[in-house]
Amino acid sequence: MEDKTSGIDPKAVLSSVIEIAQAVIRDPASFFRQMPRAGGYNDPLIFAVVMGFAAGIVRAVLSPFSPVAHGFLAAILLSIIVTPILIGLFSFVSASILFLIWQLMGSHQPYEVSYRIAAYALAICPITTAISLIPYLGVVAGLGWTAFIFVCASVELHGIKPKTAWIVFGAIFVVLAFGSVSLQRSARGFQHNMDQFGKKLGEIQKMKPEQAGQAVGEFLKGMEKGINKK
Repeated sequence: MEDKTSGIDPKAVLSSVIEIAQAVIRDPASFFRQMPRAGGYNDPLIFAVVMGFAAGIVRAVLSPFSPVAHGFLAAILLSIIVTPILIGLFSFVSASILFLIWQLMGSHQPYEVSYRIAAYALAICPITTAISLIPYLGVVAGLGWTAFIFVCASVELHGIKPKTAWIVFGAIFVVLAFGSVSLQRSARGFQHNMDQFGKKLGEIQKMKPEQAGQAVGEFLKGMEKGINKK
């Protein structure tokens, strides 16, 4: 699969991005087997930015606030401006991490190869953004898919044995998946506590000062006990 994102024709660029994305999603092993190992950073960077734009639109459309007109428009605008920039920067950071991992695994490929892999792996970004909205399982599924893509790239481009690649990226997947689930549980617990606090605050405002003080004390003690149990 050759890079075709160079050029100034937006239609040609978009067509190439779609073609590459489909190839990565359908058969990542075949894509990376044919992917040029050199050719500059422009093509993969453009691809990464377009995927970031698409992921931002998906997140904005699926946002719980989308039914609110002004919130929806603000989310779309934020996605158009911020998400592609962040994804572009993230592609270089993630490529640096992957480059180090592959070097430790015995690869002798240059950084450019790692960058091209990191950028084209973002083909799944719009899809994983959508499924990440599914509590717990969504992010884990996205991480698993990403690990599979990096295993394919490890074997096809870096010449690493499949077993070794699965062990390394499988271990990374387990660590990230566990951390993600734990973080989501903490975030949901915090949100629940804030919701309860908001309801209680509404009730307290209707009480007399003496009753309000007692209610606040009891509520805070209850929260403290709940936190200590966790």
